[in-house]
Amino acid sequence: MTDIAWSDGRWTHEPAALAEDQGDLVVTAVEGSDAWRITSYGFVHDSEHALVVPFAVDTAVEVEFTAAFSAQFDQAGAFVRVSDERWVKAGVEFADGRPQVGAVVTDGMSDWSLAPVPEWVDRRILVRVSRGTDALTVRAGIVGEPLQLVRVLPFASSLVAEAGPFVCAPTRAGLAVRLHAWRVVEADGSLH
Repeated sequence: MTDIAWSDGRWTHEPAALAEDQGDLVVTAVEGSDAWRITSYGFVHDSEHALVVPFAVDTAVEVEFTAAFSAQFDQAGAFVRVSDERWVKAGVEFADGRPQVGAVVTDGMSDWSLAPVPEWVDRRILVRVSRGTDALTVRAGIVGEPLQLVRVLPFASSLVAEAGPFVCAPTRAGLAVRLHAWRVVEADGSLH
């Protein structure tokens, strides 16, 4: 396990504000920040606040944050970026009045999957994205409890990728998310 210093990453888009507090990084999102491409809505949003470093095959990135969300589409988790048109975001998003665990997988166009997790509100959450030779495996859960499988998606080993924590606030100003940890660990060895 290797902890990553907040200063080691590069922002895909600068947040509205940053503050370090007892080792945590508090990220305040710009109002309207999001990542989405075309599907169903017809627009492209390329304004997420993702803090990324190179993401190697046979490793996993883990992000811990508190899911203190209350406005439609408040979100945080792990972001994997290849290019403007190819990326993955996975984590917790406040949608339809409750926290939901999910992922958006984008290859030219975005898709979206969600599952309600009302017990995750205001809890410390861990999202792990493991990179194998031909796939990403996404797991998430409350810190200290077993992680649940969220998504498995094709992802070639030849792709040059970066990964790390992200925060977005599509519908409001003032969303401040407390990031607790960011690290690289060994990739999950199997799906089950």
